[in-house]
Amino acid sequence: MVATRATTRVLLVDDESLVRRILKQILAAYQDVELVGEAANGEEAIAAVAKLQPDIVVMDIRMPALDGIAASRVIREKYPHVKIIGLSEYAYSYNIDAMERAGAVGVYLKSMALEELYPAIKAAHGC
Repeated sequence: MVATRATTRVLLVDDESLVRRILKQILAAYQDVELVGEAANGEEAIAAVAKLQPDIVVMDIRMPALDGIAASRVIREKYPHVKIIGLSEYAYSYNIDAMERAGAVGVYLKSMALEELYPAIKAAHGC
């Protein structure tokens, strides 16, 4: 029998440090969410997933070095148990479609993170 974890381990990935700081503040309000790390681009995200083993990756779509779509594809191939939630400034259907094809369980607007991020994390983690 596998023991269940009381917390959901989350990795934040966004190239803007201010956005990461705001997301951290949002998630700090929830005792059942543990922020295990941050990354500023897709390459860092892949390395962080290997090292930190999060349950959920909250992934920006547009980033330098390696964007969230390409990084999500790699993470889902290497770590299929890790769930990815996409974040975007703009709700362009091609961004949403591309992220979902890359393995994201959903894509949300950054402007709605306060209301939607925690429920999205809990849904993705199966709670």
